[in-house]
Amino acid sequence: MKSTLTALALLIATPALAQDKMTVVLDWFVNPDHGPIVIAEENGYFADAGLEVEVIAPADPADPPKMAAAGRADLAISYQPQLHLQVAEGMPLVRVGTLVATPLNCLLVLDDGPVEKIADLKGRKVGFSVAGVEEALLSAILAENGLAMDDIELVNVNWSLSPALMAGQVDAVIGAFRNFELNQMEIEEVAGRCFYLEEEGLPAYDELIYVANPEMMDRDMIRRFLAATEKATQFIVNHPQESWEVFAATSTELQDDLNEMAWADTIPRFALRPEALDAGRYARFEALLNEAGLVEGVRPVSDLAIDLGAQ
Repeated sequence: MKSTLTALALLIATPALAQDKMTVVLDWFVNPDHGPIVIAEENGYFADAGLEVEVIAPADPADPPKMAAAGRADLAISYQPQLHLQVAEGMPLVRVGTLVATPLNCLLVLDDGPVEKIADLKGRKVGFSVAGVEEALLSAILAENGLAMDDIELVNVNWSLSPALMAGQVDAVIGAFRNFELNQMEIEEVAGRCFYLEEEGLPAYDELIYVANPEMMDRDMIRRFLAATEKATQFIVNHPQESWEVFAATSTELQDDLNEMAWADTIPRFALRPEALDAGRYARFEALLNEAGLVEGVRPVSDLAIDLGAQ
């Protein structure tokens, strides 16, 4: 009996194994797009995977990929379209996982406004926030409808997408997220309508991805992170209301109608297999950017994205 008690005492006194610490930089402030990361933390999936994850919201949304490239973060959340440009510029980055596996971006107009079809944009103002990729996407959409960039007037609305549209400053905006801006307009009782990019002749792509420096990354640690977020995504899909309550409880700033509506709209867009790679998406989008003159030449998919499970 004494030896048993002694053994139990030693077991209790044994410190827990140290967890691996990793840093993940978000693309923007915490919002429903980041649901699997938050749920993985709150439900203990990261801890179960031997991880202590520090999640950082950037002061500047341009910083996350730079931080990952410089080794100042293990992972950063970025966007597939931007990744192509960054790699073409020589930034040491590669996609290692997917967070949101469908486009969220859309061309947003007023439902009762003058733009009933893409061709109606001729001679009108289109608002945008991010130069480069959004212009390339818009250019491709216009071309599918017999227009060119010279046929419209671009207006930088500085992230004020739906307010600029509702105020009549522009006739359409590119870069609006269908799970946020549409809901924001509904809350303001102004009906909006999206032209979905993947229905307007553009190749489908991964909206939000995890990127890392391929020379500095810890593959095993990242795979454990992705496994934990996959488990979190399964929980979200299986328990949409309960997962929303867990998510919203992490911050009073999340507890409003906009975030709750966005949560419901984002659930079907989370990557069910975050580690898996659809190589065709990256090849097709690289070709699109090359044709638009935004990248010179076409890089092999392996320079842009990898499936760690297949390595």
